[in-house]
Order: sequence, then structure tokens, then C-alpha cells
Amino acid sequence: MFLIYQPEGADEPTKWRYNPKKLMSVEREDIERRTGKNFTDFTTAVLQGNSLCRRALLFTFLRREHPKTRFEDVDFAWDELTLDYSRQEYERMREKVLETQHGDALATALAGIDKALEDAYDDTAEEGKAGLPIAD
Repeated sequence: MFLIYQPEGADEPTKWRYNPKKLMSVEREDIERRTGKNFTDFTTAVLQGNSLCRRALLFTFLRREHPKTRFEDVDFAWDELTLDYSRQEYERMREKVLETQHGDALATALAGIDKALEDAYDDTAEEGKAGLPIAD
């Protein structure tokens, strides 16, 4: 999964590989303090579009590159920050749908996944069949 940030006026987006299981303990603890959620709830909230959680995630990645970044300075318009699955994640979703869905539900799910696959980023660094980015 990728966190993609393109503030207004930026020529190119900044893209980070987001795998919650690879965040460091200090980062996870900071996220828990800032959001008031345990890490498992945080990962779910990020996927569901919780604005505070997405802000905390963006702050975490920005601070890696700019250590003096303050949380109070992280502000973004909703359309400036997106979370996109990789091509490999969509392919795993497609396999799972083929195993579990039937009829109209299968057709609808496959149409959505296939459309998303057209523009999905290729994650060449992803190894094996890692799980989707949700903490256990």
C-alpha cells in the first residue's frame, strides 16, 4: 500500500510505501498517543478514512524526512492525500474474491478490482504474499 501526498502546487506527488507492520515502535507509540487509538484500531481507521489517523500517518512519514516537522504544521486538503493499494495487493484481493464470491457479487467485485488494477502502482519491493496492511 502507498501513502501519496500531493499538496496543491506540487509538480509531483510524494509516495511512501505504507506497511503498518514496518513502522517502528516509537512511531507506533507516538501515533497511539496522538490519535487515542490502539495501533490495531488505528490501522483500520486509516483504511476507513479517519482524518486524524491519516494526519498522524502523514506526519510520521514527513517527520522521517524532516525531523523538525511539528504535528501542528501538518495540514492537508482531503484530495491531497490518498492511500492506494499496490498492484500485488489488488491481485491478491482478486484471488480471494474468486474463491469467496459468486454471481453478481463476484462480477461487481471483479469489475472494481480490475478497474483499480489499471492504474495501480507496482510494488517491486514487496516480497512473497504479505498480508494486507492491517495490524494483527
